[in-house]
Amino acid sequence: MATNSLADLIAALPEGDGWGPPPVTETTLNGVPYAPFSKGDKLGRMADWTADSKDGRDGRGGRQQYNRNFRDQQIYGAGSAQLFTAPVAEDENTFSVVSREPTKTRYGRGAVFTRGRGQRGARQDTRGGRVQLQRSGRTGQQSYGYDSRGGRSNAPRGRRFGWKDYDKPTRNRDASINIKPDWHLLEEIDFNRLAKLNLDADEGEDMDSYGFLYYYDRSYDKQPVKAAEKRLVPIDRAAYNVTTSSDPVIQELAEKEEAAIFATDSILSMLMCSTRSVYPWDIVIVKQGNKVFLDKRDNAALDMVTVNENAADAPMESSDGNKDGINHPAALAEEATYINHNFANQVVLENENQKVEMAHENPFYNASEETEPPASKAYKYRRFDLSTSEEDPMYLIVRTELDAVQKNAISGEDQFLTVKALNEFDSKAQGSGGALDWRTKLVSQRGAVVATEMKNNSVKLARWTVQSILSKADVMKLGFVSRANPKSNDKHVILGVIGWKPKDFANQMNLSLSNGWGIVRTIADMCLKREDGKFVLVKDPNKSILRLYEVPAGSFDDEGEDDTVPETVAEED
Repeated sequence: MATNSLADLIAALPEGDGWGPPPVTETTLNGVPYAPFSKGDKLGRMADWTADSKDGRDGRGGRQQYNRNFRDQQIYGAGSAQLFTAPVAEDENTFSVVSREPTKTRYGRGAVFTRGRGQRGARQDTRGGRVQLQRSGRTGQQSYGYDSRGGRSNAPRGRRFGWKDYDKPTRNRDASINIKPDWHLLEEIDFNRLAKLNLDADEGEDMDSYGFLYYYDRSYDKQPVKAAEKRLVPIDRAAYNVTTSSDPVIQELAEKEEAAIFATDSILSMLMCSTRSVYPWDIVIVKQGNKVFLDKRDNAALDMVTVNENAADAPMESSDGNKDGINHPAALAEEATYINHNFANQVVLENENQKVEMAHENPFYNASEETEPPASKAYKYRRFDLSTSEEDPMYLIVRTELDAVQKNAISGEDQFLTVKALNEFDSKAQGSGGALDWRTKLVSQRGAVVATEMKNNSVKLARWTVQSILSKADVMKLGFVSRANPKSNDKHVILGVIGWKPKDFANQMNLSLSNGWGIVRTIADMCLKREDGKFVLVKDPNKSILRLYEVPAGSFDDEGEDDTVPETVAEED
């Protein structure tokens, strides 16, 4: 048999035949689409042991991470994946994402880190040329600043930001009042909603005035030298803080139907500045007919002067790890209240021949019963229009207070003053809020000292400013009182006094009175639409929320120990 050549065998094959499967043009196999073969495709791994594990034990890929960043492109048929991509609809071309969550990193959410000046965790602010070092923990945040224009950072060197922040205890504060089971929750309002309320009120009108005022001693305006620092002297004078419904003047005005809402400046300022508050407090509201009385309980939390309530790292209780007993929030509040009472009595010139008498005598002072002379105090009862329309008139009467009077240096006319005092306990202690040393910085860096106090005591200063505006005071005097020895809280010295116009100070603090009036009108409307009774407005001790409860009649007539808890910060058991 003759052997044919390969060429003869190929020539003998029918036309169209050849080695391998016949050529096809279809892209389906039994109706199921498949990817055509491509020589550029590579066979991937059936099992990838270098991938990230769920428990994180091999999250870095180990020694076997063979080209793991491109392993998704090594799968067979990956080059034809676009054949199975669904076409994009025309109307989706204009779609864009308007909000995107920042990527989580192991340093924190959306954290940005740069290197510079030997500090770890520096965050660059491109708007002002400042570098801020931030430390966040469960107890708050603390920030330090470096001014690139030649300033100096007050951040401690070598600080490891975040070191043992996880080990700090959570601040759990007790409410200012125990919530009873028979109290009915009516409303729950968060601070974000309260901040959006606005109501424009008038400048107010004087209804009546009581008491008298001594003249202010201008020598306190001069910065004393260290050798001649003026000590704070305890001066016993009869001062009163009568609640709204117990005020005989307000009772008389209520009988005459002069207004629908009645309050004192202390209670009203707490409500108007509620969105700045951190510590717990409560206000008792009594609704009688078409009238609402904003009251307080005896020894209420809002009577105390808090210290560094708004500081990022506020003073801690002993249960939180604070071993310094005189720097607890309760002790600091008692000290600040004591300072304010005595400071206002000390900075006036008690001269019976030179004082300003109001239209009536002090309504609370009884010479036959009191053993101490009355303090320099004037009570002005002023009315404000909170109406939203002429068809729905709404008026509020508030008892305001003035502390002193002084002669205008230019015109010689009398100017009414409110006198308050800020106090420094220890600039190096926990809870000081990064405050500067007043003895060395109050003269040279007065603006920085005041700015720090605005940050650390936002709610306290806002309340004082609101009270000054409500009373129509011409000047608000702020004293700076410090301990004679940081380790003792019973002796103090007066380092200086600064005066501001209340409205100018409000602008510096971004304090909106229209927002405060909106809060007052909203809370009053909540109570006016209900039946006569008693209500309690409670600030949540640990959240930025106000809760309005309806309480049974006579709930606070005979207050016992079970009704109240310590007004300041405490840790829950």
